[in-house]
Amino acid sequence: MTSNLEINVGLMGLGVVGGGVAEALLGRANVISKKVGHPIRLKKVLVRDRHKPRTPSVPSDLITTNPEEILEDPEIQLVVEVIGGTQPAARYLHDALSAGKHVVTANKEVMAKHGPQLLALAQQKQVNLLFEASVGGGIPIVTCLMNELLANDLHSIRSIINGTTNYILTRMAHQHTDFQLALKEAQDHGYAEADPTNDIEGHDAAYKLAILASLAFHARVGPEDIYRQGISRLQAQDFRYAQELGYAIKSLAIATLEDGSIQARVYPALVPLDHMLAKVDGVYNAVEVDGSLCGKVLFHGMGAGRGPTSSAVVGDLIEIARKLGAATHPVPMAQPDHNFQIQSIDDLESRYYLRLNVTDRAGVLAQIARILGDGNISIASVLQKDSNPAEQTAEIVITTHPSREASVQEALRLVADLEVVREVKNLLRIEE
Repeated sequence: MTSNLEINVGLMGLGVVGGGVAEALLGRANVISKKVGHPIRLKKVLVRDRHKPRTPSVPSDLITTNPEEILEDPEIQLVVEVIGGTQPAARYLHDALSAGKHVVTANKEVMAKHGPQLLALAQQKQVNLLFEASVGGGIPIVTCLMNELLANDLHSIRSIINGTTNYILTRMAHQHTDFQLALKEAQDHGYAEADPTNDIEGHDAAYKLAILASLAFHARVGPEDIYRQGISRLQAQDFRYAQELGYAIKSLAIATLEDGSIQARVYPALVPLDHMLAKVDGVYNAVEVDGSLCGKVLFHGMGAGRGPTSSAVVGDLIEIARKLGAATHPVPMAQPDHNFQIQSIDDLESRYYLRLNVTDRAGVLAQIARILGDGNISIASVLQKDSNPAEQTAEIVITTHPSREASVQEALRLVADLEVVREVKNLLRIEE
C-alpha cells in the first residue's frame, strides 16, 4: 500500500451480480487493495430481505434494508448499484451523485433512459459515474467508446448483445429445435428469466444499443428511438432455409450514422455464414464498431452472467479507487453535442427474406411477383419448399434485392390479401 487512505464501498443489491461483487470485495480484498494501492473495504450492503440465505455469506453487520445508511454515510465514497430496473435504482443513483459519491452501475435500463442526466450530474459534482457492466458483461466496449475510440468518427455499430436470444437461436440453428423448446432449455440453464419478455422481444438489446449509440455518435439516442422486433416468430424451417441460402440467423442490434441521420434497430436478421457475427454462438456477445481511423474492430466475449458482469463492475470500482488514491479530478466525459435526426425504420434500405404459405397451384408466384414489382421490389431468388399434397399448400421463400422497408411492408399487406396466399409466415432483413 502507498498510503493509509481507506476507500469504503456501499453495495446496493446482492443478487447474482451483487453476490459476485461482494465475494470479490470480501474474499479478495487484499488483492484488489494491492492493485489500487489503498485499502478497499465493503462497509454496507443494501438488500430487500435481510433474512434471505445467500452465497457468499455476508457478515450480518454489513447488511441493511435502509438505503440511507449508504446514501447518507459520509465515510462511503463509492456506491455500487446492481439492483436493476428503473426505480428505485435511478433515484438511488441520483441521490448518491448529488451527495458527492462516486458511482459504479450495471444498470442498462437506467443508463439507457436517464444516462445523459446522470452523467451531467456527475460532471457537475466532479465525481465519477462508470457503467461498463451495463453492456456486454465482461466485454470492455463502453470504456473503449469513451476513451480509446474517441479519435474516430464512428459510422456504425453491429452487435449481438443479448446472450439469451443468441443461445436460443444457436439451439434452433444447430439442433433444429423449435422456439418454445429452445426457450425452455435457456430457462433451465438459467440463461432466461421465468418471464423472458425483455430478452426475446428485444427490450434488453434496445437498452444496450441506446447506450452504445449515444456514446458512439455523441448524441441522445433513447430506447424509444430504436425499432424493435423479437425472435418469437422464428421457426425451425427459417434456419434450414437460411442455411441453404448461405446465411445464419442472429438477433442483431444495429446503429448507423449517415448523412446526419441515425438509424437504430434490433431484430433477427440473416447474416452471411462467413461473417464474423454469424460465428458468435451460445451466450457469447460481440460488438463490431466501424471507425474512420480504426476501421472495423470486433469485441467478443461472455456477455452476461455472474463472472463477466462482476468483472466489469469490479474493474470500474478499481479505476475509481485508483483516481481517489491519486486525488485526481474525474476526466470530463464527452457529452451529447449533436442533434442528429432519428431515421424511421420505413426508410431502411435492405434485402429481405419472405416466407409465405400458399396454395400449391400454377400462377401463384406470378401474382406475388406482380405485387412486388408494382412496389419496385426486385426478386433475387425463389425457393419452393415443404409441399403438403393433402392440404394442397406449399411454402415459398423469396429473397429480394435492396428495397425500401415501407415498400416491402405495403407489398406484403397486399400479398396477404391474395386468395392464393394462406399466410405470410415471416419477414426478415438480410444484413450483408
